[in-house]
Amino acid sequence: MDARSIIAKLRRSEVPTGPELAWFAQGLADGSVSDAQAGAFAMAVCMGGLGAKGRADLTVAMRDSGDVLRWDLDGWVIDKHSTGGVGDCVSLILAPALAECGAYVPMISGRGLGHTGGTLDKLEAIPGVTTQIGQERLAQVLRDTGAAIVGATGQIAPADKRLYAVRDVTATVESLDLITASILSKKLAASPDALVLDVKTGSGAFMKTIEDAHELAQALTATANAAGCRTSAVITDMNQPLASALGNALEVAEVMKVLTEGGASPLAEISAELGGVLLADAGISETMDQGRAKIAEIIRDGRAAERFGRMMAAVGGPVQFVDTWSRFLPEASVITEVAASRDGYVTAIDGEALGLAVVALGGGRQVESDVIDPAVGLSNMVRLGERITKGAPLAAVHAAREDAAAQATQSVLAAITIGDTPVAVPDLVHERITA
Repeated sequence: MDARSIIAKLRRSEVPTGPELAWFAQGLADGSVSDAQAGAFAMAVCMGGLGAKGRADLTVAMRDSGDVLRWDLDGWVIDKHSTGGVGDCVSLILAPALAECGAYVPMISGRGLGHTGGTLDKLEAIPGVTTQIGQERLAQVLRDTGAAIVGATGQIAPADKRLYAVRDVTATVESLDLITASILSKKLAASPDALVLDVKTGSGAFMKTIEDAHELAQALTATANAAGCRTSAVITDMNQPLASALGNALEVAEVMKVLTEGGASPLAEISAELGGVLLADAGISETMDQGRAKIAEIIRDGRAAERFGRMMAAVGGPVQFVDTWSRFLPEASVITEVAASRDGYVTAIDGEALGLAVVALGGGRQVESDVIDPAVGLSNMVRLGERITKGAPLAAVHAAREDAAAQATQSVLAAITIGDTPVAVPDLVHERITA
């Protein structure tokens, strides 16, 4: 086999065989496939597609291009993945709740991408927490606490790391086949027995329409199940931030309020929904409804909070974090309110614009080498449909400097639409695609 013949096959609208895709993925991982060949491959897939079988073959090939984790644990290994949104810190609530149900949750997560925040960046706002640990240490943390949220090592799906970098500079990111293989190659490398996918749709998501989200959810579930992992998807709404705060430490604060106060919130609702699907798929609960109720109760009665504290201590965080979390989280030096310019109702929220405002404050990366300021962001965000009076706060800006706060204030004002009549607020859950 050689790269040229595989690329030529794609150019002729023929789908390479499983062994051919495995050879190409290994070439991406070990460098024997050049950047030019990788770019040509990505463009050919983007233009012609691979079909369901080719998509599954590429996913498995990219998964097998590096380490595939194996577990010696006395229970189900389960996981969750979100396609990304703003104020989405569900993983920090769901992982400990699932562990409290007796499952093991090795959640390999990522950093911020574009306008969306990264789970690892949020966790690292907690002093002492390290998210880069070796496989032996990961296995020990799982045995001790039941769950770990960590970053991928360089040997997890290295073909994807190489191909993604090429896609980013060749305008081939938006390919359903390549998106599917990229997401699942990393998730399946952790060898979960069951997986739930939170596919976001709306202004703060990558998939802006229900139709696009449905297409992605179908591709992801079909591919993961074909690869041998029992997988379901839930399409959830991202037409407004899921939490009422955006930014790393600020989102951790929202998580801790949910875990320690136990009240109703969108974060708790989505956590219970995704957890219910996973527990049913794993056979830990008889039905999805029973699983949902079980997760909700574990969040409400404080067991998830206690488990989260154990998880953080196991990766270097403060032992008493859950009891006194507010004193550990960094605070911005400038905090200012964004005042509404008129009376009315909140009729639209541009989540992507809000996410980019947080990045501009220093809460995300504009280039890979940027250092994140964990304290900056937005808090006390208004919600869709809310009645607002002129001068009332739409949000609070947390910034390092006055000029940055002023710029973010203008971005927030531009991102929130106030109209004369109320609008229907979308349901949090749009659709379930079960295994």
